[in-house]
Amino acid sequence: MSTTMITTEFQPKVVTNAVDFSFANVPPPGVSSDVLRWVEQCVTLTKPDAVVWCDGSLRERQAFFELGEQQGVFVKLNQQKWPGCWYHRSNPNDVARTENLTFICGPGEQVAGPTNNFMLDKEAYAKLGALFDGCMKGRTLYVIPFVMGPLGSPLAKVGVQITDSLYVAANMGIMTRMGLQAWKQLGPDGADFTRCLHSVGDVNPERRYICHFPFDNTIWSFGSGYGGNALLGKKCLALRLASFMGRQQGWMAEHMLLMGVESPQKEKTYIAAAFPSACGKTNFAMLIPPKKYADAGWKITTVGDDIAWMYVNKDNGKLYAINPENGYFGVVPGTNSKSNPNALMSMSRDAIFTNVALVPLDDGTFDVWWEDSDWPAPKKAISWDGRDWTPEIAEQSGLKAAHPNSRFTAPMDNNPVLDPAAKDPQGVPVSAIVFGGRRSKMIPLVYQAFNWIHGVYMGATIGSETTAAAIGQVGLVRRDPMAMLPFIGYSISEYLVHWIRMRKKMTDCPRIFMVNWFRKNDQGKFMWPGFGENMRVLKWIVDRCHGRAYARETPLGWMPRSQDIDIEGLNMSAAEIAMLEDVSIDDVKNEVLLHEELFLKLAGDLPKEMIFQRELLISRL
Repeated sequence: MSTTMITTEFQPKVVTNAVDFSFANVPPPGVSSDVLRWVEQCVTLTKPDAVVWCDGSLRERQAFFELGEQQGVFVKLNQQKWPGCWYHRSNPNDVARTENLTFICGPGEQVAGPTNNFMLDKEAYAKLGALFDGCMKGRTLYVIPFVMGPLGSPLAKVGVQITDSLYVAANMGIMTRMGLQAWKQLGPDGADFTRCLHSVGDVNPERRYICHFPFDNTIWSFGSGYGGNALLGKKCLALRLASFMGRQQGWMAEHMLLMGVESPQKEKTYIAAAFPSACGKTNFAMLIPPKKYADAGWKITTVGDDIAWMYVNKDNGKLYAINPENGYFGVVPGTNSKSNPNALMSMSRDAIFTNVALVPLDDGTFDVWWEDSDWPAPKKAISWDGRDWTPEIAEQSGLKAAHPNSRFTAPMDNNPVLDPAAKDPQGVPVSAIVFGGRRSKMIPLVYQAFNWIHGVYMGATIGSETTAAAIGQVGLVRRDPMAMLPFIGYSISEYLVHWIRMRKKMTDCPRIFMVNWFRKNDQGKFMWPGFGENMRVLKWIVDRCHGRAYARETPLGWMPRSQDIDIEGLNMSAAEIAMLEDVSIDDVKNEVLLHEELFLKLAGDLPKEMIFQRELLISRL
């Protein structure tokens, strides 16, 4: 075991004056009485030794890093290669979202529906209250005010997170609009804020709970320091609670990227896309067009890589979307200058690396490394779980240098292709919604829904094949409606009804598409090159949105002819494109039978529109 000075943050320490920064121990002027009262209740419950009111400044964040370095929470990286970057290692038992310990809490089980874990709200408050009681003795409590969404946006939401984790405080400063601006957005009399209480506790999986109280606009998370469980503005607020708020208030919170496509004629088209994990979502959000398209003047820009909040603009009846986040929390392994150079540039400065390999350098500083990076494997390193690692050890034992779910946290402004409208409070108009999954057979390269309701059915029945034995049988098709299954904050049947009802609010709705980059031939080889070449499919989608591209009617939907997809410069023939778009009626019949998995889960709560769409699909066969 390596002796490098870094802890797994079992016991967050009390803030000291060992750094050249004065942390605020009293609230700033203008904080509402509702906030003060709630913070006081949390302090009384958790009993910290000190309280810090975060101001969100860059100097404060730097002080978090410096203090974390003293406490073994952070390691400073070589500043010539990684300016402003730091390293963190989480507890080995705390490296991913814990969906089995994530609960929707309310007065009755119907609020959670058949796909969520449920706990009675009174029971949850009592169980977690006992865990939180005195949990911050000997620690510092940080009060983190933050805004999800561009400041001034009609959808922007204010949250206040209480935590005992320096790692969380530093990450929230990157991922959200954190600090004094949140108090201004809330106002001196504001009571409408999300109450987020978090403690790493003793990082014991047996005492780990992530509980959402949608009727109380509250999140309680105990026993985890990992991003998805601890950065409560992200999946917890921006998807689970926000999806519930959206249903109540007439908007949508979705697990979608947002991208801009600019043509050589300067026509801008915005697209939202939802893919399950391991389907190339971040790569698509930061797609680099092939040379032919780039030379012609095509440009791809990123509004967001993970979450979209969408509402209907009353002035024109169109669907608009904002990215509620202010940074990226992306998976590191596999990221390189070929797969996603824009992501690599985004993490090149002022970033936090979590659970990659730490590489000691001869000058006493540290580098980081991960599998499939641009750099050759180091002769020796410290693995993500603190063990000595060498290429020889990896070959003999299979030990990974970086955890498969290791992460980078980087400011949105680092992205060289950040869309100019990424911070527009009104958001961007969405012309297309793209669903996708990883399917080796049957599902064609691209097709378009006949209409909005048909598109909802397509999204609700997304299937994606598992890619690792740890998840279960490799190649097993798992249903992930709208790629939102783990993040819907209420009953899935009500969620689908909400999608259907949103159509009535729009006078001109986005076109809906399905894509599949992962179809294989009989030899088991991918039939489509993917990555930047997806631009060719994207162009057809854009042209369909603007009424310029041809499509033929098929049982699945509107589909391009082989000549409608540009293959100039590709080592592919029109016949191979036709094979990618080929659909066997027998395969479709089998796929319809597989949809039963979703239908049986919903039992009698399935919206009638879904039943009608299924019958229409069967009739087209």
